[in-house]
Amino acid sequence: MRSLKSVALAVGVLLSAPAFGQNVAVIKFPKLQKRLARPTDTTYVVNFWATWCGPCVKELPNFEQLRVANAGKKVKVLLVSLDYASQLDKKVKPFVKQRGLQSEVLLLNEPDPNEWIDKVDAKWSGALPFTLIFNNKLNQRASFERELSAAELAAALKKFQ
Repeated sequence: MRSLKSVALAVGVLLSAPAFGQNVAVIKFPKLQKRLARPTDTTYVVNFWATWCGPCVKELPNFEQLRVANAGKKVKVLLVSLDYASQLDKKVKPFVKQRGLQSEVLLLNEPDPNEWIDKVDAKWSGALPFTLIFNNKLNQRASFERELSAAELAAALKKFQ
């Protein structure tokens, strides 16, 4: 019986693991800004993070949990890495693969954050982690310049539904 449980566990791990390497798209801010301005009824949870940011790394599983909990709903999780584009292959892609991130991951390739941070949110100082939750059709928006627990993230999203 024990070996059957072991086999079942192994199969479960294999099925839950990503079948292919997660693609990380490198984008410029105007493309991200255009995407964030879409007039859809989808609620977006956008987390700005970096591989070198301890609180960012700690909270990433909470976004994956949120994505799974809201599968089939009009909720989209978007993880925006602020690592250098030159680190894409050496650091970011291996990090995403190792962590098994299934949410959409983008790497924002912009050298001067002072040129775009205020356009994301006027209250954002530039500190990480930073999370923006919004629904353009409902004209609702919330932002958090700190690490969020799974419960805080779920509670924040609940206000949009």
